[in-house]
Amino acid sequence: MEVFEEFLSRIDHPDHRERMEEVLGWIMNKFPTLTPVIKWNQPMFTDHDTYIIGFSVAKQHIAVAPEQAGINRFSEEIEQAGYDHTKELVRIKWKNEVDYSLLEKMIEFNMMDKADCETFWRK
Repeated sequence: MEVFEEFLSRIDHPDHRERMEEVLGWIMNKFPTLTPVIKWNQPMFTDHDTYIIGFSVAKQHIAVAPEQAGINRFSEEIEQAGYDHTKELVRIKWKNEVDYSLLEKMIEFNMMDKADCETFWRK
């Protein structure tokens, strides 16, 4: 979690900071082979130097970015979980629970789908 300390320290609201730390810690425990990194001032996880998932925080929500392929693959489940989304990110409002099973599916999908990817982003 050390790699994310500075990012977390900049989250003013204690409950939001705790929630973000919980999500990042859950990923680190569930997917120990992923590499936690900070790029563009945001926490991300990579696998063999390719992007798997990233996060940012806003006043009203956590933004989860599984790339457009992840959004397309799980758009129905994202909506069923009560989250709204764009082409590139999912918004989990601070008042909503985190659907960890959906997060797990998005991460596993990206790991499998990008197993042979040699670039950071999909082409």
